[in-house]
Amino acid sequence: MSFVRSLLGGLPGRVNSVSFKKAAVTLSQNTSRQTLSLAPINLCQRFQSTNAQAVATVTNDEEADPKDIARLRMLRNIGISAHIDSGKTTCTERILFYTGRIKEIHDVRGRDGVGAKMDSMDLEREKGITIQSAATYASWGDYNINIIDTPGHVDFTIEVERALRVLDGAVMILCSVSGVQSQTMTVDRQMRRYNVPRISFINKMDRAGANPFRVIDQLRNKLKLTAAATQIPIGAEDQFRGVVDLTTWKAYYNEGEYGESLAVKDIPAELMDFATEKRQELIEQLANVDDEIADIYLMEEIPTAEQFTNAIRRATLDLKFTPVLMGSAFKNQGVQPMLDAVINYLPDPTQVTNTALDIAQEEKPVDLVPYSANPFVGLAFKLEEGRYGQLTYMRIYQGTLKRGGFITNVKTGKKIKVPRLVRMHASDMEDVDELGAGEIGAMFGVDCASGDTFTDGALKYTMTSMYVPEPVISLSISPNGRESPNFSKALNRFQKEDPTFRVHVDKESKETIISGMGELHLQIYVERMRREYNVDCVTGKPRVAFRETITQAAKFNYTHKKQSGGAGQFGRVVGNLEPMQIDEDTGKDIAFENRVIGGNIPTNFIPACEKGFMDGLEKGPLIGHPVNGVRMVLEDGAAHAVDSSEMAFRIATKNAFQEAFAKGRPTILEPIMNVSITAPVEFQGTVIGGLNKRKGTIADTDIQEDFFTVTADVPLNDMFGYSTELRSATQGKGEFSMEYKEHQPVQTFVQEQLIQEYKKKEAAKK
Repeated sequence: MSFVRSLLGGLPGRVNSVSFKKAAVTLSQNTSRQTLSLAPINLCQRFQSTNAQAVATVTNDEEADPKDIARLRMLRNIGISAHIDSGKTTCTERILFYTGRIKEIHDVRGRDGVGAKMDSMDLEREKGITIQSAATYASWGDYNINIIDTPGHVDFTIEVERALRVLDGAVMILCSVSGVQSQTMTVDRQMRRYNVPRISFINKMDRAGANPFRVIDQLRNKLKLTAAATQIPIGAEDQFRGVVDLTTWKAYYNEGEYGESLAVKDIPAELMDFATEKRQELIEQLANVDDEIADIYLMEEIPTAEQFTNAIRRATLDLKFTPVLMGSAFKNQGVQPMLDAVINYLPDPTQVTNTALDIAQEEKPVDLVPYSANPFVGLAFKLEEGRYGQLTYMRIYQGTLKRGGFITNVKTGKKIKVPRLVRMHASDMEDVDELGAGEIGAMFGVDCASGDTFTDGALKYTMTSMYVPEPVISLSISPNGRESPNFSKALNRFQKEDPTFRVHVDKESKETIISGMGELHLQIYVERMRREYNVDCVTGKPRVAFRETITQAAKFNYTHKKQSGGAGQFGRVVGNLEPMQIDEDTGKDIAFENRVIGGNIPTNFIPACEKGFMDGLEKGPLIGHPVNGVRMVLEDGAAHAVDSSEMAFRIATKNAFQEAFAKGRPTILEPIMNVSITAPVEFQGTVIGGLNKRKGTIADTDIQEDFFTVTADVPLNDMFGYSTELRSATQGKGEFSMEYKEHQPVQTFVQEQLIQEYKKKEAAKK
């Protein structure tokens, strides 16, 4: 190994064996987004031109401007993500204060009459939760950081999804007492989906029962992360005073009224043994993922601060390691070292490869090169209705976006002039003339949809779409009194802004139905209609998004024949209907397969057969809910030279589907929610008894001193009204969160009840 390294001594920095095997470039296995980690570099030289040239050779060096590379090297695009109430917005507020973006610190819940900068919506300040992700930017030393603060509540998970889709790195915040919670697991899945490197910050170290090392064990066991503390706390709970950095071997204390001064001192003597033990643990964890540290570990040496920093950066960028920091944002402790970690360990835009699809070459994947001199490619990832028209948040992947310039919407082919360009600071805006590659900004007055790709017109590139979860709950909505144009205007706007918010009109009842990710999600939109559009609404009882499916394959052989003078209708279809699991590549569990040979059904009628299958999926025969998890295989059929038509085959396929569905042992599926409840230990029996009453399956129970946390899978249909029940059962001390897990078959007696209710409802209409 040393011989190989000596051969490679001319390269900038040091090269480990993994880097050598992969030609000094490691690409993670993901087609849409790849984390690119260059060979390890001396920390103080990380942003020098030598390394910039290494990036350029990987991409396109003749287009690389040294000034542009220097700007990109000093840029970080990060998201702040966590479970609800872990302190994300409080942490962002402190970041803005310490970086000089705001002059005063305000309370998240708006108790001081102002509220946190990033929670600019009145509803957010009243409820003390983040509803919409908010973007801002700040400077830390010579570095520029674009920050997106995301909601923690599962009902607003699309905000986290689209933020992580466009960000280069993330800070995952955890509560020192609650640790890994249900939404933490969701955020972890989202980070893995988009290959986002992350650092972890254990917040609320001042809380009673704070135990950061139990949280680190949860990161390893529950999230399967290679994680280790890079800091240890000085004191805990109400005695928490600062942190010891295991890489620099110094103690850091926040001083001043708001912790604005960072004092660096020697490690307290009473913590020396514990710090030595935890540093050894850090070395062991890093040795598992980094060759250089492994060599040092085998030599029984201690890495220098520079070696630690380089190794942690390499492993973090390669998605092999998560450094864990700790502090208390509310008590103004440990935030500045976390900002240093963002700079030291998270990637700049040149170290993340984003892939577009070239429509001109049959959607061939193309790696985007993040230089401003290249042709422009940007993604509209979020929309808002602003005071001056539609505000479109844009991530620029390559090229430059200029005010007054022309860009092309790839989906519509429409050429658009950019009338106004801004940098966002929560609800405030700063006008700019241009935004370079790697930047995040917003433009006004451009009509587009969330997820649209824009280019300069020369390229036909489109970015891969983000994952959008299906709604799990619906309710009817109508204006209280006379319907005004604002009612439909509000619904159309909310649909455009939020892909998880759906609106449709029920064909039978003619009611307007809104669907979303949970009760709170829909309540917020109803309240926003009242406040922003002056439309008072009446809502019906929440409806669960049941689905219907089959459990065994069934054959069909159906002939549709109708004669009524003149040309009639004739179509015969033969095949089978079979259960289908979700395809991991497409995310779909519905498919139509044509295996007809010999032209028994003319090819021009096959699309009509598929439409008939889709018609059948819309409304299942059991309780009238959509059908999921089925594949229709069309094997044979017959056509008439005169009487066959598209309509005939469409009707034939729909009726064949319904006939086969009835033979396939149909069942009703209901959404199962992963519910996490935290309450004082004395109420454990009552809480678990309440879950059993609601047909819950206990998955895990964790007791921490005075509190316990129970995780259970509970049908959504049985969760209505649970908030009130939990409050009364725990004297207002219990709290719970839930997120959609999967659809599962309902119990037999529940299925019978649902079918009988549906039949009565249908009979009443006749």
